[in-house]
Amino acid sequence: MSLPQAAAPTATPTPPKAILPPGACDTHVHMLGSEFALSPTRAEEPAEGTLEEWAQRLERHLEVHGLDRVVIVHTILYGADNAVTLAAIKRMGDRARGIALVRDDVSDAQLDALHAAGVRGVRLNFIHGGILTWEGAKAMAPRLAERGMHIQMLMNTHLHMVDLAPDVRALPLPIVFDHNGWPDVAAGVAEPGFEVLRQLVADGAAHVKLSGLNRVCDAPFDAVAGHVEALARANPQACVWASDWPHIMLGTAQNPDTGVMLNAFLDVVTSEADRKTILTDVPERLYGF
Repeated sequence: MSLPQAAAPTATPTPPKAILPPGACDTHVHMLGSEFALSPTRAEEPAEGTLEEWAQRLERHLEVHGLDRVVIVHTILYGADNAVTLAAIKRMGDRARGIALVRDDVSDAQLDALHAAGVRGVRLNFIHGGILTWEGAKAMAPRLAERGMHIQMLMNTHLHMVDLAPDVRALPLPIVFDHNGWPDVAAGVAEPGFEVLRQLVADGAAHVKLSGLNRVCDAPFDAVAGHVEALARANPQACVWASDWPHIMLGTAQNPDTGVMLNAFLDVVTSEADRKTILTDVPERLYGF
């Protein structure tokens, strides 16, 4: 059976309505490259382009949006082989950091090599499945903490957050939840799982990426604006922003205009101080820029 073909990202995104603070960071993009082997169990065929072509597209993405730094999150489209992400970090230089995919049995030597290459965390995926389990992530947490690394997790607040919260509070390193916790927006901000995430963020016990708006609703993203606002107000020191560019594995979600999503964030977070905290200061601390 043929796989679905991913669309290319918007070539001319809307520019931001405000100048971003120096050092502003997009903390979640994926990089692709036709010269790297795809996983045989991948969910889709990525848009065409070599690593160099994608790197040039990423540079345009950063320039248009006024972003100085970037975090490249390895995509499961390439399985456990992080080669494309490590090559992309090297290509982008010191303005880039990475998040890798590892197995439960990752060795100390492998973690050391990833850290030396600019990787600052490992990702766990509760929604699409993946190669790292929650039990494995908890077991390796002390080793990650020793290296200044963290765990990034994709989950649904309404399905997972209540059960995960005790472990999140107990672990010795940051847990960074993707895409506002991927909430059930129809249930509102009072949904118990989302409220648990909001409280973890308020307490500084978890971090969250204010991202992935298009994955839960269509533009202009009013249905999720309240969730973004609730998390940002809870504790800007535990929030980062991300575009999720180039918007792979969308399923039925729309291919978004990244500038519109950035402007939706700017509409909610209006304080210059909070914008600097979320866009620059927290990424500096989490990713070691």
